[in-house]
Amino acid sequence: MAGRKTSKETKESASPSTAAAEEKPTIVVNEKERKKQAFIVRTIWTLVMIFGMFFIICAGHFWTIMLVLVLQVLVFKELISITSERAKNQDLKYTGYLNWYLLITTIAYLEGKSLITYTIDFLIDSNYFSVLAMKFIIHQKFVSYCSYVFAFVFFVSTLKKGYLKFQFAQLCITHMILLLVIFQGHCIVNNILHGMIWFLLPVGLVITNDIFAYICGITFGRTQLISISPKKTVEGFIGAWICTTFASVVLTYYLCNYNYFICPIENYNDLQVNCLTGVSCEPNPVFIHQIYKIPADVAKIIGKEYVQIKPIYLHATILSLFASLIAPFGGFFASGLKRAFKIKDFGDTIPGHGGVTDRMDCQFLMGSFSYLYYETFISTHHLNIGNLLQTIVINLSGPDILILVKSLHTYLFKIGMISEDVYGQLVELLN
Repeated sequence: MAGRKTSKETKESASPSTAAAEEKPTIVVNEKERKKQAFIVRTIWTLVMIFGMFFIICAGHFWTIMLVLVLQVLVFKELISITSERAKNQDLKYTGYLNWYLLITTIAYLEGKSLITYTIDFLIDSNYFSVLAMKFIIHQKFVSYCSYVFAFVFFVSTLKKGYLKFQFAQLCITHMILLLVIFQGHCIVNNILHGMIWFLLPVGLVITNDIFAYICGITFGRTQLISISPKKTVEGFIGAWICTTFASVVLTYYLCNYNYFICPIENYNDLQVNCLTGVSCEPNPVFIHQIYKIPADVAKIIGKEYVQIKPIYLHATILSLFASLIAPFGGFFASGLKRAFKIKDFGDTIPGHGGVTDRMDCQFLMGSFSYLYYETFISTHHLNIGNLLQTIVINLSGPDILILVKSLHTYLFKIGMISEDVYGQLVELLN
């Protein structure tokens, strides 16, 4: 019939654009190409992180500490975001603010001692110094505790019927994150103050172990290590242990030959040094060659009764043992957490790598162990001007400090450090 078009005629009369759209093939994503692009992005950002970290370390201790603090905040943000998602949907608007308030209070409490130790001499000399600021710093722990009590009262006052179980669970999760992230991050900050080597060596050992666990795993891996991380193998675990032990000696050999890495931070001025300004100090005994007697049976074999070696190599080997056998469980813990919340990564802060937590999961555990190991087996606890000044300012009143100054002037006069005329002028000024 003339008024009716066949299906063939209808197709022929369709517009060219429609026909082209119908003929356009479906785009199929090439899996090989996708993996290639992901590898390129991951490699680029790996290089960015490596060179960025070296740049910050060379910039000085202060900027390295700032880096650690920023990483703590980012990890806290990622962990809180995945655990408090329900609060956004249930009209619990104060939960997020309370979490961040507790973070600030915890950092202030933990880092306040460092603030006092390394800035008190600067505050005394500063033209902008005020009694109020000094009082705040001196009573920092009390102020921080009062701030925490305020958060506790606020939490109780915002409890809502029907959400009690969730709110208490959220409070527990927040405190657990503060313990695992902020407290251990505080230990890492102290490692930097003890000397850059106590920060770089543990970090380098964890990175080395992670790299060689992957290489040995894909090369020799056959036996699954732990169920929550199916890609981790026993062969990769053992291979990484061996390689990390060797790397600990190499890293230590390089780092312990530079004062910039082994000198501790003792006062505010030391925080301003960088790799170009130069720094000097009396090295810790672990960086000085010591003579050790070799067991008789071994001495007969090698023909030597004594060996001369720096103790730091032994300590580095012990750190590598922890980095290889214990620190990876921080990663396994993170893997279990991701499975519990059914997520692939903790975030997308670092392209190709996921979140900051995905890269830092082992570092916090390693940092806290390194700090406690240093304090137990290495620290010499020397008295320095910063600690002495802190003790005087915090524990003595104004009149007591005046008596101390007069006594010091008298002592300096008696040992001949100041002349009689100068001593008389000082006595006249202080009376």
